[in-house]
Amino acid sequence: MKLWDKGYSVNKLIEDFTVGKDRELDLYLAPFDVLGSMAHGTMLSEIGLLPQDELTKLLAELKEIYKLTQDGSFVIEEGIEDVHSQVETMLTKKLGDIGKKIHSGRSRNDQVLLDLKLFTRHELREVLELGHRLFGTLIKQAEKYKSHLMPGYTHLQVAMPSSFGLWFSAYAESLVDDFILLHAAYRVANQNPLGSAAGYGSSFPLDRQMTTDLLGFEQMNYNVVYAQMGRGKMEKIVAFALSSIAATLSKMAYDVCLYMSQNFGFVKLPDELTTGSSIMPHKKNPDVFELLRSHCNKIQAMPTEITLMINNLPSGYFRDLQIVKEVFLPAFKDLKNCLEIADFALSEISINEDILDDDRYKFVYSVEDVNKMVIDGVPFRDAYKKVGMAIQAGEYEPTREIKHSHAGSLGNLCLPEIEAKMDAVVSQFNFGQVDQAIERLLK
Repeated sequence: MKLWDKGYSVNKLIEDFTVGKDRELDLYLAPFDVLGSMAHGTMLSEIGLLPQDELTKLLAELKEIYKLTQDGSFVIEEGIEDVHSQVETMLTKKLGDIGKKIHSGRSRNDQVLLDLKLFTRHELREVLELGHRLFGTLIKQAEKYKSHLMPGYTHLQVAMPSSFGLWFSAYAESLVDDFILLHAAYRVANQNPLGSAAGYGSSFPLDRQMTTDLLGFEQMNYNVVYAQMGRGKMEKIVAFALSSIAATLSKMAYDVCLYMSQNFGFVKLPDELTTGSSIMPHKKNPDVFELLRSHCNKIQAMPTEITLMINNLPSGYFRDLQIVKEVFLPAFKDLKNCLEIADFALSEISINEDILDDDRYKFVYSVEDVNKMVIDGVPFRDAYKKVGMAIQAGEYEPTREIKHSHAGSLGNLCLPEIEAKMDAVVSQFNFGQVDQAIERLLK
């Protein structure tokens, strides 16, 4: 069944190629297509295109279909082109001509735009919740290990004293910035395109503000042409936000892999979180973090993939946009899995508490000793030269004293301040408005 059927058949080879993976991917969108149809139908009744008794039957049946999307039993049947066609087919089979009325005043173009925005809004919330949980684990570990020192590196050379508290909380604060970008992406997604139809509006007196309110959107995409131009653009903006989180996870995963190697020996995972070798009996591999790194690097490629698909399209709808779904929709599950596994693994990690007792790291104290001389009145350049010459001559012995007190340093991690930054960002996501709207719609 095709919504655009006009009495002729399409070549099978062409049909298979043009439908592509839509039937598979549209399962992601099914619950949101139903919600959109409920809002659209309610609006059609309000403007006089659907009698109240027909709306009642329509909403009742849509609620039954919605239940199928929630329990996993919704399917797109063989021969049905996409989720929109499936829902309309189910309505028509059950309600006859009433089901045929639901598409008045809309196109599959604004229908899929709406589905994508509702889906994205929902998924961004889950990404935020999992990321916030990881943030909490990082802060907890930072507090637990704030006094345990480790060497810091520049150019992969031993540089200055660091601590596990500093390391864990660095990634916590990185997530704060990632979530600022995530919030911007959420606001882009949280705009209603319904009513733009095929990109040029409708001669029906559609009440677009009503569907905006019914679906809990912050506002609408007002210009109907821009609403269509926003397809692909919204996905690209969201992809940049997801890739920012992925970049934080990837860098952190690389650190763990490095620090777990015998040459470093800074951290350990429980045996049950590692894998082995088929030939080397001593191996305990950090595969979980290696795979985490690779998954996140793949996600970081997504903005470029989407850009290359959409960057030479003029205004209006083009089928190229269908392929964007193939990289965009599954990416949320991948990132959520990465956030979940990172949170679990980092909560189980253990540290080496006596790293700086090893003489190979004694030079991390060189700057501390230079600074101590400066405090005692020696000009910095002279102090620097004196310590440098002692190192060159093999005569340097560190005092092993560390006194850092400024904001964000070893002795003052500012964990409450970092948590306050995160709380301020999270509070800007107005999930309550969405929850109330969807709850009212389903009632």
